[in-house]
Amino acid sequence: MTDTEYDYEELGLVAGLEIHQQLDTATKLFCNCPTDLREPDESTRTFSRYLHPTRSELGELDAAAVEESTVDRKFEYLAYDTTCLVEEDDEPPHRLDDEALETVLEIAQLMDMAPVDQAHVMRKIVVDGSNTSGFQRSTLIATDGAIETSEGSVGIEDLMLEEESAQRVTETEDGVRYSLDRLGIPLVEIGTSPDVSTPEQALEAAERIGMLLRSTGKVKRGLGTIRQDVNVSIEEGARVEIKGVQSLDDIDDIVRNEVARQVELVAITDELADREASVDEPQDVSSVFEDTESGVINGALNSGGSVMAVPLYEFDGLVGREIAPDRRLGTEFSDHAKRHGAGGIFHTDELPAYGVTEGEVEALREAVGAGPEDAVAIVADDTDTAETAIDAVADRAGMALEGVPEETRGANDDGTTRYLRPLPGAARMYPETDVPPVEPDPSDVPEPELLTEKVDRYQREYGLDAGLAEQVAYGQYMPLFEDVVADGVDPTLAATTLESTLTELRRDDVPVENVTREHLEDVFAMAEGGDLAREGIPDLLRALASDPDRSAEKAADAAGLGSAAEDEVREAVVEVVERNADQVEDEGMQAFSALMGECMGALRGKADGDLVSQLLREEIQNRA
Repeated sequence: MTDTEYDYEELGLVAGLEIHQQLDTATKLFCNCPTDLREPDESTRTFSRYLHPTRSELGELDAAAVEESTVDRKFEYLAYDTTCLVEEDDEPPHRLDDEALETVLEIAQLMDMAPVDQAHVMRKIVVDGSNTSGFQRSTLIATDGAIETSEGSVGIEDLMLEEESAQRVTETEDGVRYSLDRLGIPLVEIGTSPDVSTPEQALEAAERIGMLLRSTGKVKRGLGTIRQDVNVSIEEGARVEIKGVQSLDDIDDIVRNEVARQVELVAITDELADREASVDEPQDVSSVFEDTESGVINGALNSGGSVMAVPLYEFDGLVGREIAPDRRLGTEFSDHAKRHGAGGIFHTDELPAYGVTEGEVEALREAVGAGPEDAVAIVADDTDTAETAIDAVADRAGMALEGVPEETRGANDDGTTRYLRPLPGAARMYPETDVPPVEPDPSDVPEPELLTEKVDRYQREYGLDAGLAEQVAYGQYMPLFEDVVADGVDPTLAATTLESTLTELRRDDVPVENVTREHLEDVFAMAEGGDLAREGIPDLLRALASDPDRSAEKAADAAGLGSAAEDEVREAVVEVVERNADQVEDEGMQAFSALMGECMGALRGKADGDLVSQLLREEIQNRA
C-alpha cells in the first residue's frame, strides 16, 4: 500500500467497477451439466486445442486478441464424467438457462434497473484458452440502475449474464492446462458508471453490490466465486482496467496504488520530455557476454540463444525508479517481455549485478552507443523469444515517452498490478447465431429481501440476538436456515448450529466442507423429531465430516448418538448422583454444576440438557 494520500479530486480520479459473481444454479448456462467443482485428479480424459482470433462482422481484429495470439501455446483441457459436447465446443449451445435468467432479473430489481425488451447472446473473443470455443457468450439483461454510497449515488450501467471461463490449473511445457468443471457456470457481470471518485467509495460500492447479490440467496460463496475488476484513471493518466481482484477488502488499496503508479508515470514522462529522451532500435549484443559469469545469460547462449538489447537514450536512473510498492518502470518493461515468453529483463539501472560485471556493463554501453546518461535493457533467451521480447520492451519504453498507456492489468496479492494485455475494443464482440434471443419478463420475479432487512426480521420474529442474526443473514448457510426454519426447526438451534457449531468444528480442523446440505437437513430433522439430542449434534457433524458417504441416521447409529429414553436418562443421572453421594450430602444443590457435566459426559450427547438438568435437580433434592 502506498504511504502517500493524494487529493483525488485535484488529480481527477475517475473509477468504476465490474463485479463478476457466479450464480448458484442447478445446471450450467447453455447445457444441462452440473455446476459442481471437481478436483483435477477426478478427470477422466484430456484433449487439446490451439486458438486464433477471428474477425468481427466488420472485418476488424481486436488488438488484445491479436497480441494474445502472438504467443503460440497449446491449451490442454481436463474433462470429467459430467463433461458434455457443449463444453467441448463439439455441439451448439442450448437455450439460455431459465433459473439463471430469473436470478439476474431479481438482481436487476435490487438495483432499480430496467430489463431489455429482448436479450441477444453475443460472442466475446477470448483466445487465452479459458474457453474451448475461443469466445465467451455474454447477454445484456438490464441497464440504467443505481446504488447509494455515503459519497453519493453510483450508477449501474449494465447487467450481463455470461458463462464462466474454464479454471486455469497449471502452466505446461507447451502452454496452459485448464479444467472444464467451471466452464459454463452462469455468471452475472455488473458494470458501474465511472462515478467513483475515491478509493473508499470504490470499496463501499463493491460492498453494497456484494450485499445485494447475496440477498438473493442464489449466488455461490467461497474463494473464486466472485471477482472484482476496477477501471481507474486520473486526468493526466489513462483508463486502466485491473482484472481479477479476488478479495473485496483489497479494492481501496488497488485504487490507491494505481493512482500512485499513474502519478509516477506522468512524472517520468515529463522528465523524459525535459531530457529529450528517445528509444533506439533493438540489436544483438551476444558477443559482449561470450565469457560472462551470469547464469541466466550464459544459459541462454550455451543453448544457442541470443542477448538482445535496446538503447534507451536519456533514460538513466528512470528505469529503476519506483512507481508502486516494490515495482519500478523496469518492472513494467519486464512484464511486457514476460508476456512474450522471456523470463524477464536486465537493465543498466540495476547492473552490475546477477553475475554481470562492471566491465560487461561498459562494453554493453559501448556496443549500443549509450553514454552515462542513457540506459540499456537486455533480454537473454532463445533467439526468437529474445527478439520478440526486446521488441515489446522497446514498444513499452516508447509508450513511456507519451504518458500512461491504456491497458488491461492483473491484480497482485500485495495490492499492486502487472501488465496483461491491451484494452479490448469493440471488435471483440459479435452476435451468437446458435442461441435464440429471449424476452426477459420481470413480472413474475419476486424482489428479494435485503440482508439488512433479514437481520432485523431474524431478531424480531425469531428472537436471535443482533450478532447471531447478522452472522446468519450474511453467512453462506442463509438459504438453508430459512428453509429448515420454515419446516419447523427451532430458529436458535438452526442458527447456532450453522454459525457457531460448524465454525468451532472447523477451528478444530474438522473437514466440515464434507458436510452437505442434505446432511444438515437430516440432522435438524432428527433433532426436532426426538431421534437426536441437541447435545449430540456436534458429535454427529464430526462423524459425517469424516465419512460423508453415510447418511445422518446411519452415522448416528454407528456413533451411538440416538436419543435416549427418559428412563435411560434417569438411570444415568441416578448412577452419577450415587457415585457422588458424599458430595451431594455435603453441598446439596451446590453440587449441581459439577454433576451436570458428569451426567452429560456419561450420556455422550444422547440426551437434551434440559431433561438432564430437570432429572438431576430432582435427584439432588430427594437426597438433600
